[in-house]
Order: sequence, then C-alpha cells, then structure tokens
Amino acid sequence: MNEESEREGLRSGERALVLHPHIKTGTESRLRDPAGCLEEAVSLTAAISLKVVHAEVAPLAKARPGTLFGEGKITELGDFIKHSDIDVVIIDGPVTPVQQRNLERRWQVKIVDRTGLILEIFGERAQTREGSLQVELAHLSYQRTRLVRSWTHLERQRGSLSFIGGPGESQLEIDRRLIDERITKIKRQLSSVVQTRELHRAKRKKVPYPIVALVGYTNAGKSTLFNRMTSADVFAKDLLFATLDPTMRRGTLPGGQPVILSDTVGFISSLPTELVAAFRATLEEVLEADLIVHVRDITHMDTEAQRQDVLDVLKKLGVDTDDTEMYLEVFNKIDLLPPEEKEQIENAVRRAEGKVAISAVTGEGTERFLALIEERLTARQKMMELDIPASDGATLSWIYRHGTVLEREDRDDKVHLQVKFSPENLGRLDKILKNIQ
Repeated sequence: MNEESEREGLRSGERALVLHPHIKTGTESRLRDPAGCLEEAVSLTAAISLKVVHAEVAPLAKARPGTLFGEGKITELGDFIKHSDIDVVIIDGPVTPVQQRNLERRWQVKIVDRTGLILEIFGERAQTREGSLQVELAHLSYQRTRLVRSWTHLERQRGSLSFIGGPGESQLEIDRRLIDERITKIKRQLSSVVQTRELHRAKRKKVPYPIVALVGYTNAGKSTLFNRMTSADVFAKDLLFATLDPTMRRGTLPGGQPVILSDTVGFISSLPTELVAAFRATLEEVLEADLIVHVRDITHMDTEAQRQDVLDVLKKLGVDTDDTEMYLEVFNKIDLLPPEEKEQIENAVRRAEGKVAISAVTGEGTERFLALIEERLTARQKMMELDIPASDGATLSWIYRHGTVLEREDRDDKVHLQVKFSPENLGRLDKILKNIQ
C-alpha cells in the first residue's frame, strides 16, 4: 500500500465525535449562532469523509488551561467515546498542545482541532504546485508546535520527515531541525512559483480584459456561478472548500465585452493563522480585479457574520468595499428560500445600490446580475465615435474584443461605430488609429 492510500484509509470512514466549545462570554458567541457553528464543523468533518456519529455544542464558562473542558464533561464524553467506538474527536476551536495531549490520554482517541481539520481539507483540495506548497508550509508550521504527540494520524508527512522517535529532547531537536530545513526549502520553491505567477499576470495585462473576481464564504456558490458565467467545468459541489486554487477563465458579457473571471478560495471564520499567511498570495488576484463580486449564501443562518468575515479579509488586503464601482454583492441560493422570504429579499435588493439576488443553480436573476457587472465595468469607460474602413477586419475585430460596441452603421466603404473603451485600452486604440490614417 502506498503512502497516499494509507493516509486515505486513515481519514475515510473513521467514526467521529464533533464538539463545538461555546464560551458564553466570548466575542464569537455574540456574532454567531452556536448551532450554525456546529453545523459548519460537521460539514468540515464530512469534507474529509469522516463518519460523524454524534455532534453537540459544549457550553463553557471558560476554557480550562490543561484540559479545555471541566472534569464532569470529560468523564461524560469519555463514557460516550468508549461505548460508541469513536476513533477521532473533532474540536471546533483552538486546542493547545497541552490540552490535546491531556485529552488524548484521558479519552484514548485522536484529537483534531479546527486548525488541524482545515489544514487536512486544504491538503486534499490543493491542485496546483503553489497550492500544495502553501498547504505543506502551513502544516509544517502547525506541526512544529506539536511534536510531542500520542497520535500522529492526520499529520501530512511529505518528503523524508518522520516523527516516530521517542519524546526525548534530542529526538525533538532532530524533528524540529528537519521541519525547519523543510520549511526553508519550501519557501525557496514558493518564491520561484510566485515569480512565474507574476509573469502570467504581466501577460494578462498586455491583453487587458477587465478582471472580475468572485469572492465569498466557503460553500456560498462561487464555483457554480463561475461555471454558469464561463461554461467551464470547475469542481463545484456542496462541500466546504470545494475550490482551493484560483481559477481564471474568459467570459463574455451580454453586450459582447470579454472579461476574465477569477474563482478564488472560499473564506472561513477563524482561518488558521498559518494559512492566512500562506494563502495571501492566492488572494492577490483580488487586488488586480476591476470588479469584486461578493457571493453570499443568503439561506445560511449566519449569513451576516459570514459577510463580515469576508469584508474583514478584503479590508486587510486593501480592498475598498465602500467603492460601489468596484464592489458588487450577490445574494445567492434564492431558489432555496420560502416564497415570502424570497420576495422580501428581492424587494430589498431592488432598493439597494450594488446588490442583486440570484440562483446560480437555476439561473434566476443572472441576467440582471450580468447587466450590473456590465454597468459597473463601463462606468469608467469613455464613449467614442469611430469611422473604420470596412476592409479593415483586423481593427474592427480588435474594437469588438476590447471595447463595448453600442451602435454600428455600415456606410459604403466605412463602418461607423459608437464604442466605449476602458482607460487602459484608449492608449492602444490611439496607436491603432494612427496606423490606419
């Protein structure tokens, strides 16, 4: 059996208990519904094919430094774990190395916290070389603090890393050195990959179609919308983090204007700090966008909290979400709403600036959505009237590819056009017109 199949066997089908520690005095508790948090944790667990036997919210007055939970709860859960043949306990929150070791000793099962779980999912979903390297870097940073472990089932040990030695200090030093060496090597490889991506970005700028970036909380429906807009076949499934690596495709707006659409990694609350740093590069595509489309799952009980999570990340990236010319908010999945609630949402977005309600699955509302995109992208464009020789097919073709043709009139040997051009294309147009005069 190869390494990959062994890892797969360890993940798939294991019996899991999912716990969401709800600290009543915490900031997060005021923003999110604990039931919604638990539902997300169950979905994260299912994303790596673990079998969820039971899931519950565990209320806490405060977190215990050594065990997270109080003695009574530990005993209660320990009995359940034993009688239900639980293999792994997923704790939807941060767990310190000390808490993890103590709980594993008490319950005799594997403990995986929210960070470890998300890292596992990212490891499975990464498709590109850059994505895989970024995940490995994040995972190694996480591993480094948890070298003394009773269980090592979910550790993604690529290369020659091996943590099977005893807990002696010399072994820990060896393990730490091996990790540090691997981290250094990955950072070198990543710098090379980033340079390649920057070259690709520079090439795109030479064919300056407007870039529309789809962002949103994970599982909001970005990839489904992306596929509808581009006739692409990007993996789109009702799973958290179905898309991890950014995907770019060409699409065409109703007026004929070509655009580049970018499907980005889904956002999530409490994203591991290791991944925030590692995946910042994948979100740099957002900064290059002419328009940012924020796709929301309007049916989710925590849709407002999810919206704030996305806005917080965008602001950290330097995106001005108050600029209505470059930011558009999409209320997705309206096909799943009850009729009365759906009508309320649709009435609300009609009165709001820069918002639209759609169903990426059924296509409802997408015509209005595409019209809004066109409206935003053409807002900065300059109107021009041109007379082009009818025989100059190359220039006419270029105008149709890079501008928005509003009117056309064929006059003997000339073609009279009313066209809108972006500021980026006006300079190129001047050069072309000088050559045909």
